[in-house]
Amino acid sequence: MTTSTARSSLLEIKDLQVTYGSGASAVPAVRGVSLAVESGQKLGVAGESGCGKSTLALALLRLLPPTAKLSGEILLDGEDVLTMKWGRLRAVRWAGASIVFQGAMHSLNAVHRIGDQIAEPVLLHRRTTPAAARRRAVELLEQVGLPAGRADAYPHELSGGQRQRVMIAMALACDPRLIVADEPTTALDVMIQAQILRLIEGLVAEQDISLLMISHDLAVLSDTCDRLAVMYAGRIVEEGPAREVYQAAQHPYGRALSAAFPRIGDAASRRAPRGLPGDPPDPSALPSGCTFHPRCPVALDVCSHEDQPLRNAGPGRRAACVRVGATLPAQSAAERS
Repeated sequence: MTTSTARSSLLEIKDLQVTYGSGASAVPAVRGVSLAVESGQKLGVAGESGCGKSTLALALLRLLPPTAKLSGEILLDGEDVLTMKWGRLRAVRWAGASIVFQGAMHSLNAVHRIGDQIAEPVLLHRRTTPAAARRRAVELLEQVGLPAGRADAYPHELSGGQRQRVMIAMALACDPRLIVADEPTTALDVMIQAQILRLIEGLVAEQDISLLMISHDLAVLSDTCDRLAVMYAGRIVEEGPAREVYQAAQHPYGRALSAAFPRIGDAASRRAPRGLPGDPPDPSALPSGCTFHPRCPVALDVCSHEDQPLRNAGPGRRAACVRVGATLPAQSAAERS
């Protein structure tokens, strides 16, 4: 885990394990994740669907179902979220850290007006008057680029982009120090996606808020975040400065994710777009060794029976690949066979 002398870690995740079910039917969704988000920093977490990203996000504020078993530590300002009493946890949600869920229409209450939904956490956490909470809701709507009059609208009366702005306004309602954004631009068109991303980036910078943002799109994260962690089969397989990971990933999975998105102005990627065959493994039936080796184009024999820890991959970088920092034959196991 990287540290900084200039800034302290607001969020520290230490060896987080999340398992659904128990006994022989236990399914590991997050396997030994360790990450840090410093004060004012933006960390992106990337990976395909099924890699454990959303489980990680929900675990940060203990929003997982009762069937989930958690171990490790989630330190928010030095206090472990996993051991908090219920009353303390309620105080931390919204005021200490808040979350922007994917799919705003499913997260907003269809029978309550937008202004009332934004005002609710203000009333609960600031113990202010309804009139003051209403003024705060209007102020937040204007802050995210919506007119004050939309406070009286119902969710179905807003567009997808407007609803996502409402979700951001709700996340900012109690001045949290950390915002967790779980795929905040899912199902939005490209132009609206860009607007929402610029909005989040601007608000985080203006208010000195830390951001943990989850997406499958490395290009989006590299443009928005300071650092980037790549997640596969419940583990972090690469971490480092966002631009460096996107442009020159050290792990084969990171390279495959980056290559899956054509670059504007790059004729080669436009004429021959690349993807990654197959799907992430079923968490209940993980392959032996490195979990990525069945899909890896440069796998070696050792990869099929030895899991790879995160290794130093350069200044502020680490990657879980046997090829990192080692002199190895260029030919893969698949090629030799």
